[in-house]
Parts: sequence; C-alpha cells; structure tokens
Amino acid sequence: MLSGFAARLHFMEASTRRSSSSVDSGSEAMTAPACFPERRSQRSPSASGEEYEAFATRDLSEVKPLYLFLDGIAARLTPGYRREAVLAAWTITWEGKKVLVHIAPGTKESTDCCREFIEEMRRRGLDEPLFAATDGAPGLIRAVEECLPTALRQRCLAHKMRNIAAKLPDEMHAEFTQAARAAYQAPSPAMAIALRDDLVQRFEKQVPSAVGCFLDDFDACIAHLKCPPRHRKAVRTTNMLERLFEEERRRSKVAPTLFGERPVMKMMFAAVTRASERWRGIKITELELKQLNNY
Repeated sequence: MLSGFAARLHFMEASTRRSSSSVDSGSEAMTAPACFPERRSQRSPSASGEEYEAFATRDLSEVKPLYLFLDGIAARLTPGYRREAVLAAWTITWEGKKVLVHIAPGTKESTDCCREFIEEMRRRGLDEPLFAATDGAPGLIRAVEECLPTALRQRCLAHKMRNIAAKLPDEMHAEFTQAARAAYQAPSPAMAIALRDDLVQRFEKQVPSAVGCFLDDFDACIAHLKCPPRHRKAVRTTNMLERLFEEERRRSKVAPTLFGERPVMKMMFAAVTRASERWRGIKITELELKQLNNY
C-alpha cells in the first residue's frame, strides 16, 4: 500500500484534470481535504510522480537520526481551498550527515496531521532521535511529545525571538532581545537560568507580555545547551527548512499560475531535494559521541 504522501500524489494527479470553473467564486471557502487523503486515481504517475513515490515510501531504517528537525509552511495547494500545511523533516545523523527524511502535505499543523507525519516516518523504520527541534506550533509540539517521548525537544530560537520582538516597543527592542539571546545561548543550563531570572527582574514590570513570551517553553528553548558546544548553533533553529519555504513563498507570488496541489508540491519537493544535495554535514568527534551517548 502506498504511504500517505504517495497517495496524496495520486490525488494531485487527479486534481490536474479538474476544471477550475467548478469552484463557485460566490460560495464560502471550501473545507480542506483530510490530512493524508486516500489515493483517488489509478493513473500511472509521471516521472516526477515516480520520484515522489520512491522518496515517500523508501525504507528509513538505515537513517540513524541524532538531531531531527520538523517545520511547516502554509501553502494554498488547491485553488478555492484554505491554506494547508506542507510538513518537512530532515535530520543530522550520528555520522554527522544531513539527510532530508520526509516532506508531505497536510491540512494544517494540527496534532493529528503532525502525529501522522511522524508516525509515517516511524512505520518506515526511522529510529527515535536524541533531539527534535520544532517551531512553536502546538500541534507539532504535542506530536513530538507523544511520538518521540524520549527525545530532547528544542524550540526554534529564530521563531521565538521573532515572537518576542513583536511584543516590544522600539525603544526597548535592542536591550531586551540582547538579554533574551544571552539567556537562550548561555554557556550552560545553569547560567541560562541565572540570566533568565535577571531578565525577569529587569523587565517584568515594563513589558510583561514580552517577558511572558520569553518564559514560555523556556526549558525547550535551552535544550540545545545539553548538546556539545560545537553543535549548538546548528541545532537550535529550524532555519534551514524555513529558508527553503521562504523561496517557495517568493516563487508563488511571482508565479501565481503555480497555485494548485500538484504544481506547488512539485516545486517544493524539487526545491528541497535539490538543496539537500548541497547540504554540508557536521563533524562529530569521538568525545562528542561519548557525551551524546551519556544523555
């Protein structure tokens, strides 16, 4: 049986034959399809479809994830439908290689869709990683906690810092963000806690909403401090995926004819897989391996 991702591809193939005139412009927005719809067409996939299917159904038992990264972007995959989440996962293996693991459409970053996304990888043989990084989407967070219960969960610091900045007046932006970054990127968890308490004391009365945002999920924000120091910069954000998603946004703005499930997913799949071929790994020393095995 095809995976949910491959089944979605067949659905996209069928979608290309639908007439866009069937969408009533005066009606309310359609409800998005299910998280991973069943195959709706028996039509043989094109060469690109075969690549999709091979990627989405390949055995993952040989991928040994150390650090796993999950992120998503809202994309209008079907004209007339609400925006849907395209979820992606990549890993840094115990050998230090960066590997694209999975990319699949869902309806949104809901717990159900994110859980199915992770369980799909586990069914295909992916081991539980030591560490998993996500943005602040509640669905992704809950899915990681349920499906990868022993993994250290890292909150993406790029997303977190943007959330904090949105709650700050201009005159306090530089001072507060510098203090927040110092705490999140402290040399050790103990130092991070000391810097956290100092920030709260300094700013709580002036900008309580920014302080609340800073404190929210603090332990996950500093999970990377339990990793070897040379790895921390590489694992504390999901930025690499986000940059690729930004490129998708840029292309869809300048090429609106790409809207539609199959064109958008083909473009995103091609962009991510092409970029993954140029990813550079990280070096993991024997001492670092011993430290990681002790966590």
